[in-house]
Amino acid sequence: MPADRLLSTLLRSLQTYTDQQDTPRILGTASSLLTTLGNPHNLSLLTSHLLTAPALWDRPEGVRTPLRLLSVFHTAVTAVINHQNDLRWDKAPQVLPGQTPVGGGLPLDEWVRAVVAGADERSQRWKHLITLGGLLIAIGSLEEQGMELYWASGIKKRVEVALVRATNLALVEVRERSEVDGLGGQTIVLVLNHAFGCISDAEKALLDYDLLLPVLIGTAYFSNEGFQSAYFMGGLNLDIKRTGAKLDWDASSTSFRQVEAILARPLVSSMGPLSRIIAHAVENVRDPWVIQAMMDDLASFARALTTQWRQINLSEVDPAEEDIFLEEAALHKTVPLLWTLLKAALFATTITLQGVLVRTLGDSTLAGDAVAPVIASQTLQTLRHLYFITSRLGPASFSQHTFVYLTAIDILSAYPMHADKFLKAIAPPQLGQIPRHPLDRILDLYFLNTAEHFSLVLSTAANEDLLVASAVPYLAAGANHNMLPIFEAAHSVMLAVLSAPQSAEITAKHLPFYIDALFSVFPHNLSPRQFRLAFKTLMRVTAPPSAISASHPDLSATLMELVYHRALSAPTQPLPPDEMTLALQGSDAPPPALSEQAVLALTLLDALPFLTISLLEEWMPLCAELLSQIDDAAMREAVKARYWEVLVSGEMDPERSGLAVAWWGTRGGRDMVLLGREMEQQEYMMSGALPVEHTPRESKL
Repeated sequence: MPADRLLSTLLRSLQTYTDQQDTPRILGTASSLLTTLGNPHNLSLLTSHLLTAPALWDRPEGVRTPLRLLSVFHTAVTAVINHQNDLRWDKAPQVLPGQTPVGGGLPLDEWVRAVVAGADERSQRWKHLITLGGLLIAIGSLEEQGMELYWASGIKKRVEVALVRATNLALVEVRERSEVDGLGGQTIVLVLNHAFGCISDAEKALLDYDLLLPVLIGTAYFSNEGFQSAYFMGGLNLDIKRTGAKLDWDASSTSFRQVEAILARPLVSSMGPLSRIIAHAVENVRDPWVIQAMMDDLASFARALTTQWRQINLSEVDPAEEDIFLEEAALHKTVPLLWTLLKAALFATTITLQGVLVRTLGDSTLAGDAVAPVIASQTLQTLRHLYFITSRLGPASFSQHTFVYLTAIDILSAYPMHADKFLKAIAPPQLGQIPRHPLDRILDLYFLNTAEHFSLVLSTAANEDLLVASAVPYLAAGANHNMLPIFEAAHSVMLAVLSAPQSAEITAKHLPFYIDALFSVFPHNLSPRQFRLAFKTLMRVTAPPSAISASHPDLSATLMELVYHRALSAPTQPLPPDEMTLALQGSDAPPPALSEQAVLALTLLDALPFLTISLLEEWMPLCAELLSQIDDAAMREAVKARYWEVLVSGEMDPERSGLAVAWWGTRGGRDMVLLGREMEQQEYMMSGALPVEHTPRESKL
C-alpha cells in the first residue's frame, strides 16, 4: 500500500477508541510511516495525530501509553540516523525503482524539524516531551554505542534546548491544570528519567527545579505509577494464611500479583536513576523551602510504610526465624519479592536524603540554626521508620546510608536541645522492658544505635533516664542469638554513657551493676574482643584525670582485682572462635585460639597504660605471674607478645614507659615475662653447694 494511503488509513484508525483495537499494530504502522513519509507536512500531521489521537489517549494505560509512543519516535529516528550514517560512508543499499528511501529522502535536519513541528498547540505541552524525548534518547543511545555523530551534534543541541524549554512549560501547565499527580506529571517524570543523561550540564541548569521537584516526589512516592503512598501493603494480610504455626502467602493471590505489577511499573523498575534525578533536583532547587516540604512528604511516606508493615502478620516473624515460621513458597518466592519492593523504596529514599544533606551542608538557609536541626531530625526519623528494611541488609551495607545517617547525627549533635527532644520522641514507649513484637525490638535497636552518638551532648539526667534505662533490659539478652545485635548495642550505649565526662555520678552508681552484667555474659554471649574493649573503656573512664577517679580512687584497682582473681580459676580450654576470628582464619596471620584465662590475662595487659604509677608498679609483676600460669604454649606466647607490645608500642605515656623500662631491665621484669615458667621449675641452692643426687652414691669403703 502506498505511504499516503496507509497514512490516511492510520489517521482514521486513530480517531476512535475501540476495545478490539490492536494498539501495538497501530504504533508499529506509525513508526514505519515516520521512516517512509517524504513530505514534511505529512510527518508533522502524523506526529500531531499521535499526540492527540482518541484511540491512544481516551483510555490511556498509565505511563505505558506515553512510553510506547516514546519508543515509536525512538525507533523511527534511530532508523533514519543509521541510514544517513550509512550514506555518509557509502554503506547504504541501492534504492530500487519505486522504493521509498529511509526517511523519505529528507535530510536528517529537515526530518527532525518536520517531526517536532507536529508537537503543536493542539496537544498538551507535556505530550511534546514524548516526541522530543524520543528523538534525544535515540541520538544519545547511538552515541553511547560508539557511532560517530559529530555531523548531527547541532541537531542534538537543538533538541536538548527544545526539550528543556518544553519541560519548563509543561511543568507550569500541569500545575495550573492540577495535573501534577496525574498522567501529565507522570509523563514528564518518565521522559526525564530516560533522557536526563543525554542533556548537557548547561541545559540541565536551565530546568525549573522548584516546579520539577514536587512532581518527581509526587510521582515516585504517592502516585499509582510509584509506591502508592505505601498503601499497597494494606491488602496483603487478607491473603496471608496461617497454617498451624506457619504463615503462607500464595503466589496466585491478588496481593502478590499486585506486588509483581508494582515492580513491573516503568518508573518503579527504574527507581535507581529516578532517585538520582530527585537528588540532583534537591541540590539545584532555588527555593530551599521546597526541600522542607519534600522532607515532610518523605517522612509521611516512611511513617505510612512502617504503619502498614506492622498491620500484616509477616511483621510478627523475627527475621532470624523466618525459615521456622514461613511456608516454603512464602519463604523462597512471595516474601522475597515483597522485600525487593521495600528495598527499592529504601534505596530511593536514601539517595534523596543524601541530596538533601549535601545541599544542607552548602546552603546558608538550610544550614541555619532554625532549619538544620529540623532537617537532621526529620532525616533520622525517616531512617528510623525504614529501619525494619535496613536492619535486614545491615546499616553499613551501602555507603549512601552511612553518609546520610552519620551526617544527620553530626548536624543534630550541635544542637543539644533538639537532640534531647528527638531522642525522647523515638525512645521506647515502655522503658525497662523488652517488647514482644519484633518491629518494636528493631525500633529499640535503632534507638540504641543512634542514642550512643549523643551521650556527650545530653544532660546527665537524659543519659540516665533515657539511655541507661533503655539499655538495661538488653544487657543480659545475649543468650538469645536473635537478639545479639541489640545486646551489643545496649553494651555500647552503656559504655558511651559511662565514658561521658558529665556522667561521673551515674557512672559510680551504675558501674557495679554493669560490671556484674559484663562478667555474667562473658565468654558465652560476649566475644573476647568485645569483653576486652568494654573493660579497657571502663579502665579509661575510672583512670585519672576523670572526675570519678577523684571521688572513687580505688575503683581501678578493684576492677583489676576482679579480673585477676577470675583469671586464676578460669577455664583453660580454647574458646570457640567468634565471627572476627573466623573471618581472619584464612589470612596470613590467623589469630591463635585463646582460653578464657588467656583472654582475661590480655584484658589486664590492655588496662596497664591507664593505671597510676603506683598501681602500674604493683600490677606488672602480677600480670607476669599470671602469664606464667597459662599452660598452653601457643596461648602463652600470644600473651607474651601482647605484653611486649604494651610496653614498647607507645600506648603508655613517658612516665609510665620509664617505669616499665626500669622494671623490665633492672627489676627482673624480663626474666619474669620471658622465663617465668622456667624459673619456677629451677631449684634454688646456696652458692658453692653440690647438687642433690637422687640416687645414693656407692660407698668406696
